[in-house]
Amino acid sequence: MRRRGRHSAAPPYRRRRWLLGGATTVVVALVVVLVVVLLPSTGRSKPVSRRVRARTAASRLPATFLGPDGVEARWVIEQNELPGTTAWRITTPQQPDAIMGYASRVQARLGQRVTLYVSTVAPEFKVEAFRMGYYQGKGGRLVWQSKELPGTVQPSCPVTPGIYMVQCDWSPSLTFRVTKAFVQGQYLLKLVGSGGQQSYVPLTIWDPSSHATYVLMAGVLTWQVFNPFGGYDLYEGQPPGLKGYPYPTRSRVVSFDRPYATSYGNGAASFLGNEYPLIYYAEEHGLDVTYWTDITLAEHGNLLANHTVLISPGHDEEWSLRMRNAVLAARAKGVNLIFFGASPILRKVRLQASPLGPDMEVVNYRDPTADPLYGKDDAEVTQNWWGQPPADAPASQIVGDSYVGFNNVQSFPLVVSDASSWLFAGTGLHDGSTVPGVLFTDFDQYVPSRPNPPDVEILAHSPVVIQFDGSHLDADTEYYTWRPSGAGVFESGTNNWINALQTCSSPSDCPAPLVQKMTGNLLRVFGQGPVGKRYPSVSNVAQFYPGA
Repeated sequence: MRRRGRHSAAPPYRRRRWLLGGATTVVVALVVVLVVVLLPSTGRSKPVSRRVRARTAASRLPATFLGPDGVEARWVIEQNELPGTTAWRITTPQQPDAIMGYASRVQARLGQRVTLYVSTVAPEFKVEAFRMGYYQGKGGRLVWQSKELPGTVQPSCPVTPGIYMVQCDWSPSLTFRVTKAFVQGQYLLKLVGSGGQQSYVPLTIWDPSSHATYVLMAGVLTWQVFNPFGGYDLYEGQPPGLKGYPYPTRSRVVSFDRPYATSYGNGAASFLGNEYPLIYYAEEHGLDVTYWTDITLAEHGNLLANHTVLISPGHDEEWSLRMRNAVLAARAKGVNLIFFGASPILRKVRLQASPLGPDMEVVNYRDPTADPLYGKDDAEVTQNWWGQPPADAPASQIVGDSYVGFNNVQSFPLVVSDASSWLFAGTGLHDGSTVPGVLFTDFDQYVPSRPNPPDVEILAHSPVVIQFDGSHLDADTEYYTWRPSGAGVFESGTNNWINALQTCSSPSDCPAPLVQKMTGNLLRVFGQGPVGKRYPSVSNVAQFYPGA
């Protein structure tokens, strides 16, 4: 697997300068100002080039407008012109559990209070709140910090017998209010001990009044079911080394009332790999975004009608019935869907309240017959995957692809199969071209025997090897348009698409420039409304799966 470094500055292709000379410069500048001032505030149909924007004060831009990489918003541009910092990073090795914490809320909005529960060996600690974005290549902005607080080691967290749920009951360490300083976005609350101890607590600040084009959704349910804190998660349990899959002592319920393990992204779960590179990209390009979690989708899915695109992140396996129903309703209304990861909507879960509040526990017995609701409320019964009874509703019905396996030790190139598609515009790629290092970890493939939407168009058909059994399959990057509403649905075919947006530590065979270009094409096309009105998909699955 190729090592990739994080952005330290804007990618080279973003550093172009507009060079004009003499009187021509003056004339062109006056024309640019007049054009920008006269554009309507809702001018999404009128592209405003990045060169124009670079020479125009942000305050003169329309509130939203169509740019080269999608619909842009003035407030995002202005936000990312503010001073940034790299102080959000944890750059020194950390001792396990030296400092860790969790929040009373996974998401919060203006005016709400958030309580943090922190355990640390440090005599004192503080909290620094960083809004994650572009910020002139620094990647984050410090918006608030606490005073120094006394540190304490909190008690161990018990395991609930039978369901193997780890749930903490710690004393509150501090409470803060979400003020206007907390601009909507994804935040990392950095816990900093007086002895150099550091870890994260993720928090989403969302705005229920937003009508932004793009909803960037954090897959916190998937974060939590993979969280090994306390020795138990949805997949593994104690004692270590226990054989068999799934583990008999795996969790049946996981709780947000516990930290993410310090071994799990320093407390940030998979945020920095599966989601943050897309946030960096979106805010670098000034895109008109708003921020949710999948719990927001479960609780307020009706608000999707206020937006144009829902973006599912790089790993988004766990879906509840409320989430699925919300997405089906949105697709019926013409809301476009982007699945940047493989295996979305794989496992059926339900949410229930924890001592801290509603929807803070994720339930999945994996064996539906073992769920206490089996035979009593089959609509809410949890399952290993959505396609088994009693739901009988595989993800392919929505996504158009099916999860087929993973490879965590070897990456594979994306192989272009339909270079004429809008996805590859301006890339110089042709049928058979390869983009190295894009396919990694989980893979999705079009499976003809599954119930799939009509008109699925395969854009890339990429050979992969499944780690578990060595089988040779294909990962399919595809999209389709839903005829009744025109909604477009895109599926990347891999969990690694978002991670591949990052600039590589070595420029040789780096996928980032091409993946960035394809992502810009995707967000621009999907950001203009129901895709079927401009780019109706045309099925080509028989080319790859004869008789499908």
